[in-house]
Amino acid sequence: MVSEHSDASDGDSAALALKILVAGGFGVGKTTLVGAVSEIRPLRTEELLSEAGQSVDDTDGVDHKTTTTVAMDFGRITIRSGLSLYLFGTPGQDRFWFLWDELSQGALGAVVLADTRRLEDCFPAVDYFEHRRIPFVVAVNCFPGARQHGAPDVSRALDLDRGTPVVLCDARDRDSGKEVLIRLVEYAGRMHTARLLDSVG
Repeated sequence: MVSEHSDASDGDSAALALKILVAGGFGVGKTTLVGAVSEIRPLRTEELLSEAGQSVDDTDGVDHKTTTTVAMDFGRITIRSGLSLYLFGTPGQDRFWFLWDELSQGALGAVVLADTRRLEDCFPAVDYFEHRRIPFVVAVNCFPGARQHGAPDVSRALDLDRGTPVVLCDARDRDSGKEVLIRLVEYAGRMHTARLLDSVG
């Protein structure tokens, strides 16, 4: 979850590097979010959609999408001096879910991106993180032209556990994406602290 390393360049004796997953349904904006916030050139494993995948990839509502992530996206963002986040974008299709267990090892938490036009597509990610007790926030990617829904409505529609944050965002905007990540780090920190106190109490 956390690694420490010396960084003489900024004077910190130890810096924290936290692993964050970015998950959600097909075409919801995971690659876009990672690319928007990353301070390094993001690693992407996208391939063109093929005719063979037409029977399993539901492109309804994302007709413009021509590529898909087949392994993961990777990026890095520095939240503040001494705190960096390593972002791992997960593939959205069911046939690539065997990668999720590997990617989730050591993760502090996750962002589940949601599209209110295809809200049901993020149910599998929500279930995955709830069952594994990995803290997550739901980030509603506000697509142009999509009907706007408030955070309480989305929380009810997804039947989220009480206290699970729901935030509105624009995955294309760096500042918006950074706010989502900060919200996740704060929430995951509270969750991990509460569990630690429970275990010693």
